[in-house]
Amino acid sequence: MKLTSLATAIGLSIASFSSFAAVDTVKIEKIINASMARFDVPGMAVAIVENDKVVLAKGFGVSHLDTKKAVTKDTLFGIASNTKAFTSAALAMLIEQGKLSWDDRVIDHLPEFRLADPYVTREMRIRDLLSHRSGLGLGAGDLMIWPDTDKEVSDILAGLQYLKPDSSFRSQYAYNNLMFVTAGEVVARVSGMSWNDFIEQKILAPLEMSHSKAGFSRIPKSNDNWATGHIPLDGKLTPFFVNYLEDFRGAGAIASSVADMSHWLRLQLNEGKLPNGEALFSEKSQQEMWHLHITSKASSKAFDAYRQQFRGYGLGWSIEDYQGYKKMSHGGGILGMVSQVTLLPEKELGIVILSNQQAFGALSAISHEILEDALKLEDKDWVEDLATKHFEGKEKAYKTQALAEVADKQAALPNNVYANNYRDDWYGDINITEQDNSLRIDFTHTKRLKGVLEHYNGNTFVVRWDEKLLEADAYIEFNVKGNNVVESATMHAVAPAVTDFSFDFHNLLLKPVKQAADK
Repeated sequence: MKLTSLATAIGLSIASFSSFAAVDTVKIEKIINASMARFDVPGMAVAIVENDKVVLAKGFGVSHLDTKKAVTKDTLFGIASNTKAFTSAALAMLIEQGKLSWDDRVIDHLPEFRLADPYVTREMRIRDLLSHRSGLGLGAGDLMIWPDTDKEVSDILAGLQYLKPDSSFRSQYAYNNLMFVTAGEVVARVSGMSWNDFIEQKILAPLEMSHSKAGFSRIPKSNDNWATGHIPLDGKLTPFFVNYLEDFRGAGAIASSVADMSHWLRLQLNEGKLPNGEALFSEKSQQEMWHLHITSKASSKAFDAYRQQFRGYGLGWSIEDYQGYKKMSHGGGILGMVSQVTLLPEKELGIVILSNQQAFGALSAISHEILEDALKLEDKDWVEDLATKHFEGKEKAYKTQALAEVADKQAALPNNVYANNYRDDWYGDINITEQDNSLRIDFTHTKRLKGVLEHYNGNTFVVRWDEKLLEADAYIEFNVKGNNVVESATMHAVAPAVTDFSFDFHNLLLKPVKQAADK
């Protein structure tokens, strides 16, 4: 039963009930400004929905440090992985139309779908795509789409079969974007529309999310009210434009504002019903999406902070216990931009926070403060607590970027030994060329991944990317046979604590193209 219905049943008026439970938005605005200042966030937008009312929808700061244009409630941000819940909702709608079911096999709708294990290929169901239990590791294969790509969906699907599983099917939670890219393609095949068109026409339009688009390139040229991300590096905050993960499609491509996202929050808190009473999807479908499909171990630190006793993932939603309440949430991250959505259905409370800096702690602090206020909990300075942890964590992480000193350092072989065209089975071509007495690397499907090889020791080099703001330096180790011929090469991040997990260099196995062709 909804809380407003409960209030009516026990004789409280809706007005008195709302007044009793209302979040103090004046206090929250002060906290938002404090969090932005503490975490050095240029711009942010926040919306809060409570008891089916939008009690706050406002922009703070600037959308770009150079232009100083103010963020408003209508400023567009990339919501990144908060897109995943939209893809799940799209599939729920198609299921209610009788076009498929949660337990349909993926290959029944995408006959070309293949994973490394034939059993998993055969048994993978629609709900498996949406719950991070495929057996693939964290971010496996993300380099096919991150931070950008020229690959089509067909290329991405073709690469899946070469990704090695990290665990057995349905046994462990491991966040994976490519399964949601696949789910977006299921939406397209079943509906007869592109994923982008379905999201815009069947979800965004009925919700009157009039400024939102399923891809940055779909934003009208006449609308310049969109935010640019910012990345802190060497004590300086630098604007960094990316196309809001348009290449992620069903995994992360939506651009939206807090004014528009407040409609999404209301839809979720009203069991899929639009303001006019029509259902976009049913309460039964929502229960499926909010049902734990895979669990993770509860965190002792989270228990101490807010009494987390369980956590896991549904279909496009993270689910956990928060002070005895079931909380649905999700984060989203782009280079230079993060977002967070939080729902506490029992309190009819929804929160969305969009920002143009990648300090996720700034958003979490605000969410915790809002939840603290709504639940009338003991006051805690979440901003200072999470900021201290954030900056201490960054300092510790950045120390790992320093390369270890090598005793008895071994010389490299001549550059022409390493210079070659290489191929990885799932990514594709990665070329290493000799230019001006140095070696350069080119991930041919990813325009941002170009860099220089800096010798480290023996046949090991460090890749220094031309774009330093990627913070993704990586070792490349050449396996050289006795006749000075490279047999293969592997890569891994220099500082995994700093580099985004979507730079999954460790999943690559580079082989010279001639050898790959001779296999």
